[in-house]
Amino acid sequence: MYRITILALLVGSASFAWAQEDALTLPASTVSAVAPESGDATGINLDKSIESGTRLNLSARENPASVSVADRATMERLGVRNFQDAANALPGVNASAPPGHGGYVAFRGFNGAQIGQLFNGINLQYGASARPVGAWIYDRVELLGGPSSFLNGSGAVGGSLNYITKLASRETDSLEGRVSYSRYDTWETAIGLNQALNKGDGARHYVRLDYSRTHTNGYIDRQENGAGNLAFSLLSDINDQLSHTLAIEYLEEKEDSPYWGTPVFQPLLGKLHIDRRNRFNNYNVEDGRYEQRTRWLRSITDYRLNDATQLRNTFYHYKGQRDYRNLERYRYNTDNTEVIRSAAYRQRHEQEMNGNRIELTHTGTMFGLSSDWAFGLEYSRNQQANYPLSISSDFDTVDPNGFDPGRFLDIPGMDASRTKGRSTRNDTSSAFIENRTRLTDQLALVTALRYDHLDFEVLEHATRTELDRRWDAFTGRVGLIYDLTNSVSLYTQYSTSAEPPGGALTSASVGQVSDFDLGSGRQFELGTKFNFLDGRGSATAAAYRIVRKNITVPSSTVPNTTEQAGQQTSTGIELAASFKITPQLLAAGNVAWVRAEYDDFNETVSGVVISRKGKNPVNIPDRVANLWLTYDLTPDWQVGADARYVSSVYANTANSMWVPSYTVYGMFLKHDLDVHTELSARLRNLTDETYARFIHQSNTQYYLGEPRSLEVAVQWRY
Repeated sequence: MYRITILALLVGSASFAWAQEDALTLPASTVSAVAPESGDATGINLDKSIESGTRLNLSARENPASVSVADRATMERLGVRNFQDAANALPGVNASAPPGHGGYVAFRGFNGAQIGQLFNGINLQYGASARPVGAWIYDRVELLGGPSSFLNGSGAVGGSLNYITKLASRETDSLEGRVSYSRYDTWETAIGLNQALNKGDGARHYVRLDYSRTHTNGYIDRQENGAGNLAFSLLSDINDQLSHTLAIEYLEEKEDSPYWGTPVFQPLLGKLHIDRRNRFNNYNVEDGRYEQRTRWLRSITDYRLNDATQLRNTFYHYKGQRDYRNLERYRYNTDNTEVIRSAAYRQRHEQEMNGNRIELTHTGTMFGLSSDWAFGLEYSRNQQANYPLSISSDFDTVDPNGFDPGRFLDIPGMDASRTKGRSTRNDTSSAFIENRTRLTDQLALVTALRYDHLDFEVLEHATRTELDRRWDAFTGRVGLIYDLTNSVSLYTQYSTSAEPPGGALTSASVGQVSDFDLGSGRQFELGTKFNFLDGRGSATAAAYRIVRKNITVPSSTVPNTTEQAGQQTSTGIELAASFKITPQLLAAGNVAWVRAEYDDFNETVSGVVISRKGKNPVNIPDRVANLWLTYDLTPDWQVGADARYVSSVYANTANSMWVPSYTVYGMFLKHDLDVHTELSARLRNLTDETYARFIHQSNTQYYLGEPRSLEVAVQWRY
């Protein structure tokens, strides 16, 4: 019997008439700055708009797709520390942050660049940009399941995660803060302010400022990390029709001796094991380093022509710089007595993205039927340059029971001057349209169509090899949603996607794109969303099948290269539910099953072509589940427990090596000192489980999860 049973999961076209009225109302802000008033924080709100699933302002119930959200109240109740923790609370998501794969997400049988990760609806098309940082500045994390190119552009065959920042709000003035401390000298200090700058007639202005500072010595030896995260926004209501939001974000992060993983015992076959006695060893050099500095600027202009029609323009700018300096690969010798260290790597990434998106939404009628429209145009330029220096050969052999880690410049050849390796430029021009038409009072048709033109250039500076390629992609979706009753809806959907070769064009080499066309994906999904027992409970269920063609996959034999795979299929089921068992006891959970396998993939190993048909992709769990229980002892005291299960994953495309499943438990206690202040204590990994959140494919190294830890925190709001 699988350990998943421990969780006891509870989750069983093209003209229109313009309409016009006198009253003009500006759109409401969506920031969640107020503390949750009850234990409903982990519940499912089917009637709240989720912008990541559509531009038509549809609620989860109205959208013929699997959409879910971890809002601010949920994040606080679950004690998430970064936006990736929040993503892991959503059905079927398995996210982690191993170096080299900083924003790794597996979902619906896919991973890496096959899962779109957006910041306020903007896709940077580079996995490392989604390295998790502190959750304080984020208002919510939203998830759209399945191909979503129709909404977000090329990519995202498995789904899209959208990390949404807090913005200035008209609703209320507030001052909030948080201080926490936990094991490994881990602490956070954070403050947030929302304030109206003026009152009365004329233009009105509202400002919001959020800042957090985090530090930890890390649960791995010598892995110290510090980060500061700032978000500022100014909302200006110019008049009754026009408003503008200026949003700025800045992040600095520095990590010493990043942990690249724990080597597994030889031979590399079957269930992989590590030496638990040395599981916290850091085999990186003493002065290993990861640093990043990023900034965001958004200028959002909203103009309401009338009650039925609104225009929005979003200009965005992003700039990021990341530096790596590490010794990354470790393996045991044949008798597992010593560890061989290799793969010295120094890298700098410089990325800049600028773009503009204009959207027009209209609510009206078509052929006598209620019909909502969204139209848009978007252009962006995404540029990146890297400065690599790598030596794959062995550096030394050390005794895991005690060794001198050495310094980076001890590695011969790593003192060379920095030179530019590759530059890429990706210009994307897009046009999109969405529509929701009510065919009857109970039945609605939702459609979308998008065109993307990709103009890509890459230059390999060492060889002066240059390539210029262009692709065109049409993607879309057709969905029907039927309201069986006021509380129960059924839906079905067909959607498509297109993705560039090489995964992400920002970091693609000439060899990864020269001979490849766009990959494609299609999904058929059906599901239901409903409330039950007079609203005490809510649930969603989805079944899907995704077929992805003309794909590239990471080579399991040659590091940092890709191979052609003809087709992959993923079939799965996702369930989520929340239920107020009693007025004091809330239970919530989700579970996802997926079968992902290659239908057509011939891999060359030592000169021999081997079919991987029927094999599972690497690092894809076929079962992921979460469970939360929250009990209100009194109005001022709350306790809770949680569990997370992730099934075993394969470590190679031959499926001859695998990593065990794991279940992690937690508990919390919270006390409201008064209406403004709360104290909390949270115990993570209650049983001190040793588990791998990720397995490095080419390195065959465990990336271990955090051991047991206790966190205490005080949070206040005025």
